Amino acid sequence: MNITQFAVLRAVQRHVHEPLSRVAEDLAMDRSSLYRALGGLEKQHWVTVQNGSDGRMRTARVSAAGEAALARADAGWSSTQRALIERFGPARWQALAAELQRLSDCARELEPSE
Repeated sequence: MNITQFAVLRAVQRHVHEPLSRVAEDLAMDRSSLYRALGGLEKQHWVTVQNGSDGRMRTARVSAAGEAALARADAGWSSTQRALIERFGPARWQALAAELQRLSDCARELEPSE
C-alpha cells in the first residue's frame, strides 16, 4: 500500500456517508484525482463507491478487505512516522505541520467558489 492509498482510505473512514467532495476537500485533492485513486482502491476491493440518495452525490466506504489492509499497514506507517519525527525533531515537526496547514488554508482561500 502506498501513502496515497493509505491517506485516501483513512479519509474515507473519517467521512462515511459523506459526499466524495468532502473527502477530496479533507485531502486537499481535486475530485478527479480522488476518483482516480478510488478506482485503484476499488480494484483492490478495499473500498466501495455508491451513488448518493439524490443521484448526483457519490459516497465511499472502506470494505472489510480495506480494513484488513489498513490494519496490516498501520504498524509500519506508525513506526516510520515516529522514527521520522524523532529524527527531524518533535518541535520542528509541529512547526512544519502548522506551516503546511497554514499553506493549505491560504491555497483554499484562493480557490474560486463553486
